[in-house]
Amino acid sequence: MQILLSGANGFLGDLVKGSLASSERIVTVGRKNADIVADFSTEVPSIRQKYDLVIHAAGKAHSVPKTTSEKQAFFDVNVTGTKNLLKGIQKAPQLPRYFVFISSVSVYGLDKGILIKEDATLLAQDPYGKSKIEAEKTVQDWCQKNDVICTVLRLPLIAGPNPPGNLGAMIRGISRGYYFNIGKGEARKSIVLAEDVAKIIPQVAKIGGTYNLTDRYHPSFFELSENIAKQLNHSQPASIPMLIAKIMAGIGNMLGSKAPINSRKLTKIVSELTFDDSKAVEAFGWNPTPVLQGFKIR
Repeated sequence: MQILLSGANGFLGDLVKGSLASSERIVTVGRKNADIVADFSTEVPSIRQKYDLVIHAAGKAHSVPKTTSEKQAFFDVNVTGTKNLLKGIQKAPQLPRYFVFISSVSVYGLDKGILIKEDATLLAQDPYGKSKIEAEKTVQDWCQKNDVICTVLRLPLIAGPNPPGNLGAMIRGISRGYYFNIGKGEARKSIVLAEDVAKIIPQVAKIGGTYNLTDRYHPSFFELSENIAKQLNHSQPASIPMLIAKIMAGIGNMLGSKAPINSRKLTKIVSELTFDDSKAVEAFGWNPTPVLQGFKIR
């Protein structure tokens, strides 16, 4: 297939490009180091040929906005950027047959929950989650209007070499000796290998639909930190008793947003948050590698 890939310089996009490059022809589009250079937040890319599949993996994530302009940046990139990409595709000689949008479980807006399904209400109130909800709707409406098969992949924490975001911070913390589990680290969180997501895209693109993707095991913080520590040849991170963590969170409440922990952050850390991907299993035989078996930090 002829594939147009946005976000090829990002963590997931780079793995998608590497996974598909040997069997498919991929053209990249993005702000820099791309075949088609354009800043989606302000420009409509010049797309002059037909593509069978568009994979939209570009987006803004992995930051906590502190100002109005920083909050707006999520909508500029994730919403306006998506609209501009679609405008560019609209000018091609022929529209694609398939469109895959990389979204996030952040759209659910939940700090806790067990095996949340795709039909759950989208409750996100943070700029990232809200911008992803709006971008999903934009893509789905455009695909329906233009008879393009649309796939939305809602991803949890993504594991792979040198990951960004919370997982990258966890690895750095364990490496430098300042990461601690809270209590027994029993809270389970959904996670998925980036490589598994990359490999499944050409198959799921032809089916369409909205899917959660996880590793189907949902490791605990203890298991994940133990796995990382072993890869780094470090001892298992120590644990902070829950009582001490609550005292620290209370102090953090008084210190404000700059505190490393507060009551809300503590609640998120110790609460189970997992997502149900049985719909993907039924639709296209999703059979991922458990992260504790396949995760390589470098």
